[in-house]
Amino acid sequence: MYNTSAFFFSVNKPLKGVYALVTAGPTYELLDPVRFIGNFSTGKMGIAIAEALAERGAEVTLVLGPSNERAVHSSITTIHVTSADEMYTAATDAFKQAEIAVLAAAVADYKPAEQATEKIKKKEGTLQLDLVKTKDILASLGKIKQPGQTLIGFALETNNELAHANKKLTEKNADMIVMNSLKDEGAGFGHNTNKVTLLKPGKEPVSLPLQSKAAAAGAIVDHILELRCAL
Repeated sequence: MYNTSAFFFSVNKPLKGVYALVTAGPTYELLDPVRFIGNFSTGKMGIAIAEALAERGAEVTLVLGPSNERAVHSSITTIHVTSADEMYTAATDAFKQAEIAVLAAAVADYKPAEQATEKIKKKEGTLQLDLVKTKDILASLGKIKQPGQTLIGFALETNNELAHANKKLTEKNADMIVMNSLKDEGAGFGHNTNKVTLLKPGKEPVSLPLQSKAAAAGAIVDHILELRCAL
């Protein structure tokens, strides 16, 4: 007898048994105990992707920077981090067993060369800050990616968007880059909506309309499923 129940769950939970990694939110790079270098990311987009993956059956580890947003699905385990170094360590560890990795976090590119142990006091004149590069998580995971692993990166751009995103796709050995532009109204940090373009090696860009971040996350996961079917 045909098992209709098994068919239903295989169609609606195509990622059942798949382990996924998602990074989301900003990182804070401390200058002293009370100040930091950060950005305006809320983590909404990355959390929406984690939820979409979990809805399709995946077991998800969400590495989340400082954010007031929270994932609610029971199949999502959240690891809270603050700095780029902490996110790098958590993501690298989780990637060892991940079949899908979506790096949606807005990770700081630079951090202070030194972190003051006491509050920096205001003085006359200017304050000079020495900054050093943080570890590039996407590039690092791209170097150790194994057959069967699908690696997705994000690119938030303000100019020459497609050129910069395509360069990122090639140089960092990603399977797809999700690009959005701060020039698009309703897209980017803080909004409940997003407008993204999906870039894959050897394929024409796919531009999605402005929609809720939940809907955009669902579309992104659908494209991840297509990538995995092509493996």
